[in-house]
Amino acid sequence: MEPTTIVLFGATGDLAKRKIYPALYNLYLEKKLPETFSLIGMGRREWSDEFFQAQVEKSLHEFSRRQGDHQSVKSFVKAFRYSVLNITHKEDYIKLLQLVEQREAELGIPSNRLFYLSVGPEFFEPIAENIQASGLGSTQGWKRLVIEKPFGHDLQSARDLNRKLSESFTEEEIYRIDHYLGKPMVQKLETLHQSNPIMKALWNNRYISNVQITANETVGVEERASYYDHVGAVRDMFQNHMLQLLMMMAIQLPYNSTSENVGQKKKHIMESIQPLQKQTVGASIIRGQYAAGSIQGKPVHAYADEPGVAENTMNDTFIAAKLQIDDFFWRGVPFYIRTGKRMKEKSTRIVIEFKEPSGQGHLIKNNGSKPNLLVIEMSPDQSMTLQLNASDPENKGEFKPVHIDLAPNQGDLAEAYENLIRDALHGDPTFFAHWDEVELSWAWVQPILDAFNENLLPLHLYPAGSYGPAESDAMLEAEGHHWWFDEPSELISEQDSDVPMAVNGNS
Repeated sequence: MEPTTIVLFGATGDLAKRKIYPALYNLYLEKKLPETFSLIGMGRREWSDEFFQAQVEKSLHEFSRRQGDHQSVKSFVKAFRYSVLNITHKEDYIKLLQLVEQREAELGIPSNRLFYLSVGPEFFEPIAENIQASGLGSTQGWKRLVIEKPFGHDLQSARDLNRKLSESFTEEEIYRIDHYLGKPMVQKLETLHQSNPIMKALWNNRYISNVQITANETVGVEERASYYDHVGAVRDMFQNHMLQLLMMMAIQLPYNSTSENVGQKKKHIMESIQPLQKQTVGASIIRGQYAAGSIQGKPVHAYADEPGVAENTMNDTFIAAKLQIDDFFWRGVPFYIRTGKRMKEKSTRIVIEFKEPSGQGHLIKNNGSKPNLLVIEMSPDQSMTLQLNASDPENKGEFKPVHIDLAPNQGDLAEAYENLIRDALHGDPTFFAHWDEVELSWAWVQPILDAFNENLLPLHLYPAGSYGPAESDAMLEAEGHHWWFDEPSELISEQDSDVPMAVNGNS
């Protein structure tokens, strides 16, 4: 790996201490960082190099999945320097350029520069512009820009942001982090597609009944209320994480595919999803907001009563959707996606339900057996299991599930940010969000946002500690399906509650 200078904007922030520094340290322990590297942290606070290094050490002790010895920690943070930056002050970028060039000369390394923007999206444009204007982006080596979501607030703002960034960086130089793409089980999907001939043969509408993608959280909005109340589940989770999971699950990859192949196939999936119309969004989208309830036996407030949430808010904390991919492989297979806060359990999983063998459907149903499933768990557990129905020789005529582990010997798996930062340093864009995917995702979601703005879709309340609105279950039941692995719960019905289970803008 080539020697590199990492310039980290937002070096004093929460993401840096919780994710970025621990990820870099674990890569360092595994010798997956360049042998010679420099990291320059940028922030508004007046910190010295020594204080900055001490803060990095503290974050490693608190958040790193592995604790190295004292010497390895000291050796790691020795590469860290700090510089004060006011994002709008051009002179601060000139000072930064001088520090970068000084460190490159001290270490005798080429001008390969990775600019990591761990800052709010409103700062992406001015930072990129000043990197270019100051000469920081004029390198003899390579330069790369790493940015975090959100990539825009809607379709038009995403296009505006991309246009501004492209004035300073090419598309090949921009690495948009979606940390779900760094999850080990998501990255193993690529291997599952390419190297398992049995799975590859089954990966189509001839054998698959439906696909379910779930990302449930037990937490509420916590301290993010002022941000979240302007974003909601559809922007915070659905447009990016959930649609990226759908793309990764649905792509058909050739053997030894390249990052370019992956990008093209993902783009094809997004282009093939049947578009929505604003007036008929309700046929495919369920919108929810959590009411008061309990999580693990403890009472919790309704979203509308959370500190920092606007009065009479219509913001969504839950989204369920039915999507159809209109191509040769997936035509006729429903893809169900849901994500919500204050749910009964924390879970991120993909469930592929296979069709019942021809002529055996009645036999399976009569014996109470479940269909064959491929279950990919991403959080809190990480596993990939094929659940097959096999005849039980001790109970003639009955079926019992057999579980096959498709990802054995997991061990201590790398965290998402470790995988993504390593790939960015290598210049491998496979597991990053390309602009085409981002634009197509926003284009598909835009009718949902328009319907929300015009109150064309009811907002269903669901009790905290449940699996979301009953309407989410009904959407699947209408087609003979159900959400897998939902435990029975005492859902509050509209008849039994004093709280209206659906509201609109006039309520």
